[in-house]
Amino acid sequence: MGLIHPTAIVEDGARLGEDVSVGAFSIVGRDVTLEDGVTLDAHVMIRGRTTLGARTRVATFAVLGGEAQDLSYKGEDTSLVIGPDCVIRENVTIHRGTARGRGTTKIGSRCFLMIGAHVGHDSVLGDNVILTNQATLGGHVQIGDYAILGGLTAVQQRSRIGPHSFIGGMVGVSRDVVPYASATGRWVHLAGINSIGLRRRGYDKATVHAIHQAYRLFFFAQGPRGERLSAVTEKYGDIPAVGVFIDFIRAAGNRPLALPRSGDAESDEDYDGNDEI
Repeated sequence: MGLIHPTAIVEDGARLGEDVSVGAFSIVGRDVTLEDGVTLDAHVMIRGRTTLGARTRVATFAVLGGEAQDLSYKGEDTSLVIGPDCVIRENVTIHRGTARGRGTTKIGSRCFLMIGAHVGHDSVLGDNVILTNQATLGGHVQIGDYAILGGLTAVQQRSRIGPHSFIGGMVGVSRDVVPYASATGRWVHLAGINSIGLRRRGYDKATVHAIHQAYRLFFFAQGPRGERLSAVTEKYGDIPAVGVFIDFIRAAGNRPLALPRSGDAESDEDYDGNDEI
C-alpha cells in the first residue's frame, strides 16, 4: 500500500498510480506521472513533464526533470521519461530534453544510477545501463543496453557508447565507443572486448570469438575505415551480434571512434577464444 508523507507536496495535476510512496519533504510537480509502485525517499524533487515507470525507486536528494543546462532552452514543454524497475540513488540529477534536440531525455528499463550520477538533456540510455558513482553524461549522449560506466567517468556531449561495453573509472570519453568494448585511460582508449560481460549475459563461445575477430580485423588491419568495415561485413556480417558492431560504426559516419592504444595489437593476439563460457 502506498503512502504520501504529510510533509510531502504533490501538486494538483500530478498523476499517481497504485501503491505509490512519496517520502517526507519530497516535491512532485503538477506535470509528473508516477506509475504503479514508484517509491520516492525523503527530499526528492520531481519536476517538469516527467514520467517514472512502474516500481522505480528514487533515493534522497535526487532531482529529476530539471531544466536543461543549455543556453538555447527557453522553458519549452520538453520531457523526461524513465522506464520501469530503475534504481536512482542519492543526489542523481537528470534533465529534461530541449526543443532543438530530441525534446525528451529517456532512461530505459532496469537501469541503475548510483550516487551523484548526472544525465544531461536529450540523452538516451538503453535498458540495464549502470552509471557508477558520479558518472556524468553531457547532453545528447547515447548509451546502449547493458553498458557500464565506472565512477567519475565523464562523457562528452553527443558521444555514443555501444551496448555491452564497459568503461573504466575516471575516463574522459570524447569519442564513440563501439559495442562490446572495454575502455580505459585518462582519455578513452580501447582495451579489447568486454568478454567477461558477454559471458555473464549468455553469449556463447562462438559468438564471443566472432566479436573478437571482428574487433581485431576492424581496428588492427591496414587501410581506410570503409575498407576495413567492408572486410568485417564480408567475413562476419551474417552473425547478428557482429551486425550490431557493424551498424554502430556505419551510423558514426565520420565521427571519431575510440581506438586501441598503440602497441595493443600484439597483446591482443593472446586471446585464443578458449575462455570459459
